[in-house]
Amino acid sequence: MTGYGQNSVQLATGAKVHVELRSVNSRFLDIAFRLPEELRSTEAAMRQAITQALRRGKVDCRAVFEAPQTAMPLPDAAAAAPILAAESALRALAPHLAPLSVGEVLRFIGSAQEQHADAAEIARCTAQALDQALAALLQARATEGDRLRAILLDRMDQIAQHAERARAIVPLAVERQQARFTARWEEALRALTGVETSAETLQDRRLQEAASFAIRIDVAEELDRLQAHLQTLRDLLAQGGELGKRLDFLIQELHREANTLGSKSAALELSEISLELKVLIEQMREQVQNIE
Repeated sequence: MTGYGQNSVQLATGAKVHVELRSVNSRFLDIAFRLPEELRSTEAAMRQAITQALRRGKVDCRAVFEAPQTAMPLPDAAAAAPILAAESALRALAPHLAPLSVGEVLRFIGSAQEQHADAAEIARCTAQALDQALAALLQARATEGDRLRAILLDRMDQIAQHAERARAIVPLAVERQQARFTARWEEALRALTGVETSAETLQDRRLQEAASFAIRIDVAEELDRLQAHLQTLRDLLAQGGELGKRLDFLIQELHREANTLGSKSAALELSEISLELKVLIEQMREQVQNIE
């Protein structure tokens, strides 16, 4: 499922940790990290937190550590004295060394006075930023889940309508087959001169052929199972939670029933319905791949 979440947390030193999470569709959970050196030690904890919150998706986790913005330190004779003394000692040993510039002295002073964030504080602030980014990501995924649920329910309604059409077509197909058999039987009798067949015999044979045909195209079991799977799908979608794998299985079962319906379809209308069912079920399968 797709989604995006981000958040920033400021440390006591003025530094800031910024975490971004992006998620795209995937059948499995795949997490990729882009972390600076300052946050490299937090990767294991971040991976564990994401794994506990998500089950599917290709997740890109990007974190940034922003150092505090400090003003250029003012010249301080006490702070500069050790640096200048060290410069004098080095130049006495190596006269060819270039003297320090004012900017270099100020940078040395700033580096010596710089506050370094504690590793524990960095880990705590990173976890806090990640938790809030995860909450935003989950909210975005939940919104997409509502949209996917609406799509699946629409496809399921269409499948149910086609199944009812198929149930109504079977008796009509049997009647048409019976009429075709009677016409062919009578035509064959007319071609045979001197052969007499009683009306009772003709009726018995016609009923036998109709019964045999009805058995061959009987799809009542398949349609009943199809409706049962649809009801289970509706119940699962209403229940919510982690459904991806169970939905995968039910989609496979729907496809199996549609295939059986197609293999039994001695009537053109049933073949067309089977094809429509397969198209709708495939559309559902594509969406289910994105559901956690």
